[in-house]
Amino acid sequence: MVRFGGVPMANESRHAEDPALERTFRGHRSGVTACAFNPNMKQLVSASSDNSLMIWNFKPSMRAYRFAGHADSVLSVAYSPQGECIASGSKDRTVRLWQPSTVGLYTPKVLKAHSGAVRNVRFSADGRNLVSASQDKTLKLWNVNSGKFMSTLSGHTNWVRSGDFSPNGRTVVSTSDDKTVRLWDAEKSVNLFSFDDFFSPTTCARFHPDGTAIATAGEDTAVQLWDVRSKKLVQHYDAAHGGSVNYVSFHPSGNFLLTCSNDNTVKVWDLREGQLFYTLNGHDGPATCCEFSQNGDYFATGGADTNVMVWKTNFDRVLGTYSPGSGNEGKVVTASSEKYAAKLAAEEPETTFAEPPLAPPLPKPSVPSRTTRRVSVAVSPPHATQSNVVTPSPAPPATEPQMPSAPPMPAGTENASGVLPAQLASTLSHIVNQLDVLTRTMSLLEQRLQMNEDKTNKVVQIIGAAAARSDE
Repeated sequence: MVRFGGVPMANESRHAEDPALERTFRGHRSGVTACAFNPNMKQLVSASSDNSLMIWNFKPSMRAYRFAGHADSVLSVAYSPQGECIASGSKDRTVRLWQPSTVGLYTPKVLKAHSGAVRNVRFSADGRNLVSASQDKTLKLWNVNSGKFMSTLSGHTNWVRSGDFSPNGRTVVSTSDDKTVRLWDAEKSVNLFSFDDFFSPTTCARFHPDGTAIATAGEDTAVQLWDVRSKKLVQHYDAAHGGSVNYVSFHPSGNFLLTCSNDNTVKVWDLREGQLFYTLNGHDGPATCCEFSQNGDYFATGGADTNVMVWKTNFDRVLGTYSPGSGNEGKVVTASSEKYAAKLAAEEPETTFAEPPLAPPLPKPSVPSRTTRRVSVAVSPPHATQSNVVTPSPAPPATEPQMPSAPPMPAGTENASGVLPAQLASTLSHIVNQLDVLTRTMSLLEQRLQMNEDKTNKVVQIIGAAAARSDE
């Protein structure tokens, strides 16, 4: 199995809680399309198909602000790494750069170069550059300080859904309705490599925090992780969701991946074990966006139900405290819809964070298993839309997860009755599940090879027919 991360994080312990819903923001008049945290953890910005951006303040004494300017649905929003600038992309074919202030946003810079809707915007890690992905089949690079257009990345043959910079800013990854994921040289504006092992449009791709891998998702409901150096598939989660996967986001440690889907759920994947960690049922409709905060303590989700939800991560301080067959399958943690004064609102969040350690280099690629463990957080949907900040009641205390399964034990470890220890039995069961998934993966590869052979035969037939006509 290819494992990601695995490096203990600061203040990490073996006692974790389930993710807890901290705040629910209501005010958009239509579905939420994107969200992003201010790095100072005092604000959250969201975009909506109601043509507006909204800035949500975590202090209950500060009201939310709505900012208009786009002439059509706002499809993407991003905070610069320094929190000094907000970028938004819209169906009106423009990118706008907003400068936050204590009283609102200054008049934005309007960047015009795309001939189609702008579906995604992302800053580089140093905040100097911006990439925009558009339905005009291109990506464009911008200088943030001057607002000037720098270059165009051309090569996709259909709408481009997303773009993202590598941590060093030298490479850009993109997804498209042409069923490919591409890597680009940001300086030379050339295509470096194309991943074309997809059977449906790809919706989102993000770089791993250490830059060695990318996560991809698409309308085929699957989620994949690819090694950027070897260009090989290293983790594959078939049928990760019950509908199109709309967004993916890496935890800053690189140990977890957040995904959201049209099946109304948000899921957390443990990349060290290669399996599902949590399933969150909070939105009353498709979950359209998700994003971890810069320090990983919180994550936000948005949905077609017009709600923006902020969750306390909790699980990011535990290292492998569960295992398949531990008895936690199907555990449900519920949160009622009554109002309460959330802890996040009562205390001003920290403004400085410890930088997470980088994940170690990836071992030789292989395809790991996907767990069947499902931990669900169900949240009652709101009954009314309000313009002020409304907070739900807290979830009940979470139960402590089980300890991880032990590594294989040497021979002679059976007890006197000849029965294998519980830990060893759990480990063997996990290995059997992995082999089963590997078998299914090999079957999928055989199907792909057969498709390629069929296409090759058709090409040979066409060439042969053309040659026969030319001889006549």
